[in-house]
Amino acid sequence: MDQRQHLTAVAFRMLGTTADAEDAVQETYARWYRLTEAERAAIDRPAAWLTRVVSRVCLDVLGSARARRERYVGEWLPEPVPAGAVDDPAERAALGDSVGLALLVVLETLTPAERVVFVLHEVFAVPYGEIAEAVGRSRGACRQLATSARRRVDAARADAPAPARRDAVVRAFAAACAGGDLAALVALLDPDVVLRSDGGGVVSAARNPVRGAVQVARFLLGLVAKNPGVVLEEVTTGDGVGYAWRDDRGMRGVLVLRVAGDRPTDVWIVLNPEKLTRWS
Repeated sequence: MDQRQHLTAVAFRMLGTTADAEDAVQETYARWYRLTEAERAAIDRPAAWLTRVVSRVCLDVLGSARARRERYVGEWLPEPVPAGAVDDPAERAALGDSVGLALLVVLETLTPAERVVFVLHEVFAVPYGEIAEAVGRSRGACRQLATSARRRVDAARADAPAPARRDAVVRAFAAACAGGDLAALVALLDPDVVLRSDGGGVVSAARNPVRGAVQVARFLLGLVAKNPGVVLEEVTTGDGVGYAWRDDRGMRGVLVLRVAGDRPTDVWIVLNPEKLTRWS
């Protein structure tokens, strides 16, 4: 019995990085193999047991995540995922945008219990009874947590354009960056746009968010000017069109936008090499 792919998918959506997800899955299997043969034989649905345990492990990790993030150098972003990262076509179709960076960023604003319940119920359709066992809450409490989380997620998606329109805005943004026209880029961006870049202290990145259309546009054009050897390559992410930053040394980063209406409202640039392993 090997549920590793499924468990990793669950844990990634709860924790936001491949490394943390793999650690959670490893701990889950360690707990399984610490059971006696008789204890394992008594479990009617091993896959459900493993899902509950990995959820508990993730809940513990999320409980300590705030302290870990405070020690993180600069801005922390979830790990961007290529659109083809889910191997099973049926699972990929069912999950939709559930591995998009935009959703993962919203999930970061939830409480640990809200996030675990939302992922289990809304993404993987786990019944509330099983979720209650995983998080140590009643079914009613789990329903309330799911409702609260869904309300937050729906609010973040409220102004999201259709995928084709979103991708057109992203391509216009990339063309404005490549053209080096400050006025054109400022006009394209939302006035309150926020840029966050995650280097994790491993590579150079902005330590604090950059806010406002003029400041973000200047930052981006300065970044392009300082890195003439970097090529922007259009890629398909869990959110739709994004851009990979490459040079002669290989992958340098991934850029993803959140678009509301017709304007980019968030610019996320992930530069931490530990979060780019799926793009190698």
